[in-house]
Amino acid sequence: MSDKRVPFAHLHVHTEYSLLDGAIRLKDLVSYASEIGLPALAITDHGVMYGAPEFYQYATKAGVKPIIGCEVYVTPDSRHSRAIRKDSHLYHLVLLARTNDGYRNLSKLVTRSFTEGYYYKPRVDLELLSEYAEGLIALSACVSGEVPKRALVEGMDASEKALRTYLDIFGPENFYLELQDHGLPEQATANKALVELARRNKVGLVATNDAHYLRKEDKDAHDALLCIQTNSVITEDDRFGFSSDQFYLKTYEEMQQLFKEVPEALSSTLEIAERCDVTFEFGTIYLPDYEVPEGETLDSYLRKLCYEGARRRYGEIRDDVRKRLDYELSVIKDMG
Repeated sequence: MSDKRVPFAHLHVHTEYSLLDGAIRLKDLVSYASEIGLPALAITDHGVMYGAPEFYQYATKAGVKPIIGCEVYVTPDSRHSRAIRKDSHLYHLVLLARTNDGYRNLSKLVTRSFTEGYYYKPRVDLELLSEYAEGLIALSACVSGEVPKRALVEGMDASEKALRTYLDIFGPENFYLELQDHGLPEQATANKALVELARRNKVGLVATNDAHYLRKEDKDAHDALLCIQTNSVITEDDRFGFSSDQFYLKTYEEMQQLFKEVPEALSSTLEIAERCDVTFEFGTIYLPDYEVPEGETLDSYLRKLCYEGARRRYGEIRDDVRKRLDYELSVIKDMG
């Protein structure tokens, strides 16, 4: 454990709970964070919060302040839409729980991303974000976030429009533009645009490193994990993979060197960490008191709901299959 805490906190980290994408075990993560002197640390797994209780216990025991977060998938359409496309139009967004109410809101948002928005991935939309924004801090995420993505693809006007939407949802004090530098050309372009947007709109900047593995030497192991995810082998030339070996938990000194031109983006990490204050209580069981309709028992009503849900889901699947078949037939017809 480091005797001296550094003035920086990692706020964008993917653990083993970002299944087949993150290669960091929680116990190792907290131990290494303490070793390099981090006073606080967030976990932001893709679409899920499974690791939160375990992470909280490890971090508090090690004297590292735990910050509970999630990197959600935002659809520009309705979360209820089942259009014929996979996830090419999904944007990333990092959400951090600022308060206990924020943690509950984040839990509800993630739950509904599965129960209402799941289509290839658990999805949220602007309606859900607006409903559960209270108590949350949002970061614009990697180059797959809407603000940087629109800057790269559509230009500054479209990016600024997206930024203002998020500022309206979360409030100017609760939204930060996220800078990352893994040596990728598109990140350099995006960062320049994000700094300009921050200055123009008086929005905070924050530096993150989108860690998917713990140390730089873990890159090959993480690469193998991605092969398992995509059913490919390491020797394939055109397989999915990270085009940099920089997606690890960097030290403060490394981050300081990367972002020496924007030191406020480093100090913002502590500002955010200090504002996030979520506490868990263990050892008490909280069970809801369900009321069922007259003539029903808990068991009979659960059985009834399960059958109703199965029939409804069957209808949705049938409609999805019909839409896909219609789409495929139209493609075949167009091909002659």
